[in-house]
Amino acid sequence: MSNQTSAESEQKGVLAGFREFLMRGNVVELAVAVVVGTAFSKIVDAIVKGFINPLVGAIGTQDLDQYRSCLKGPCEIDADGEVAKGVALNWGPVLSATLTFVITAAVVYFLMILPMNKYKERQAAKAGPAEVPKTEVELLGEIRDALVAQRTDSDGAAEVVGADASVTAQRNGGVSTEK
Repeated sequence: MSNQTSAESEQKGVLAGFREFLMRGNVVELAVAVVVGTAFSKIVDAIVKGFINPLVGAIGTQDLDQYRSCLKGPCEIDADGEVAKGVALNWGPVLSATLTFVITAAVVYFLMILPMNKYKERQAAKAGPAEVPKTEVELLGEIRDALVAQRTDSDGAAEVVGADASVTAQRNGGVSTEK
């Protein structure tokens, strides 16, 4: 019975961890980006296939998807447009997919990434300069000064001269000016 209880609590812990992972902002944003990217990719693919490929066909001899080179033997094309004999290298579809990728990447960069970076820069400028953390040397100097001030308060003015001399010696690179 205790095995079932520990297994159930472990399962609830795993599910709770998974739910927490899913509810993080980055995962939700990534999911939205994938959905939008998929839909946008279909739009760009339609533009390439419906506009650019026929445009290349009008300028060239055929639709961009139909460009191929024969590697071995004479290539014979059947009625369906498939190679029946010979070895063909279909470079037209590769070029078409490359154009789709370049157009998608350019649109994502210029319409999403670049404006987001400028927005973040403006937000950082509005926030003002970030506070620079103190270095170890500065922190150690503050601790030393606080210890000297504590010693002065508890032991009186006679000790201050000695403490000031040691602080001065430390600031001069360890060389004491006292005799």
